[in-house]
Amino acid sequence: MAAVLAQLGLPCETAGSGEEALRILETRRIDAVISDLQMPGMSGMELLVKVRQRYPQMVFLVVTGVDDIRVGVQAMRQGADDYLVKPLQVDANIVSASLARAWHVKRLEQEVENYRHHLEEIVAEQTQQLREALRQIERSYDHTLEVLGAAIDLRDSPTAGHSRRVFLYSVEIAKALGGLENQMRNIAMGAWLHDIGKLAIPDAILLKPGPLTDGERAIMQRHAQIGYDLVKGIPFLADAAEIIFAHHERCDGSGYPRGLKAQEIPAGARIFAVADTFDAMTSDRPYRRALPFEASREVIEKGAGKHYDPQVARVFLGIPDERWEVIRRETAAIQDFAYATASDIQALSKPVESASK
Repeated sequence: MAAVLAQLGLPCETAGSGEEALRILETRRIDAVISDLQMPGMSGMELLVKVRQRYPQMVFLVVTGVDDIRVGVQAMRQGADDYLVKPLQVDANIVSASLARAWHVKRLEQEVENYRHHLEEIVAEQTQQLREALRQIERSYDHTLEVLGAAIDLRDSPTAGHSRRVFLYSVEIAKALGGLENQMRNIAMGAWLHDIGKLAIPDAILLKPGPLTDGERAIMQRHAQIGYDLVKGIPFLADAAEIIFAHHERCDGSGYPRGLKAQEIPAGARIFAVADTFDAMTSDRPYRRALPFEASREVIEKGAGKHYDPQVARVFLGIPDERWEVIRRETAAIQDFAYATASDIQALSKPVESASK
């Protein structure tokens, strides 16, 4: 066999056992192994297993007897590339053809492996491009939020900063309640845009310093429906739209526009009701000065179970006044409420993304 390989121009190393063959493989560059199955010590099948483990791309031919061809077939099932039958009628063409077939198959396998790796690289690159595209979409969402928030504040200047404060108050209460991580972003957006329907309310009513007439109040109350209609068709605001629609509902059914009760009201809207009342009472209005925190806490405590969800009210009352004071100071120090709030809302989505990956 060594002589035949030499005639083919293929240098050959011979080994008297499987152990010796492995030592040769460790020290020399070898492209193919031709091994008998019956050898002293390590068998050909054992050698095949070890070579496949250490050198998976190496060509491996087995030599088997004419009466035991099934063993050669079994060896191919375990990873051999071809088999030669004894007694060997040594023919350079037969050996050459067998090696050529095996090398051709190995090249094809390597090409497939290279293609697979290349395909993985392509998929990874396209995935990165998709992530970047999604980030750009999120940034465009943020710009949309910024513009909408700025429009609301400009429209209702006497309550400037109100949307940002109730947004932060709502997030604080939601965090304290727990279990709302997946809803946090929608709660934040609903709180931030809750008054967007006021863009359609006439100035004479929206900015009226005194009490509203019954007719004016009916027009003012339409802002919940108007706000819902404005944003419900925007996919990334669809869930927040439900909070906008229900932000004036009350647990006892006395709210508007649908008179929802208790659990019929979305969780975000129940949280917002407390945050909105708290901010409305502790902020200056054209018709009165801001009330102290203690007065607003008493109103919410008395209204628990009637106007306000009792669990939300309980959690709110458990948060120290110092926390609300910090939020008010931070809000007062920020001139660009829209930009700051959009950035905060974007940050709320990060824990949710990590959990989906």
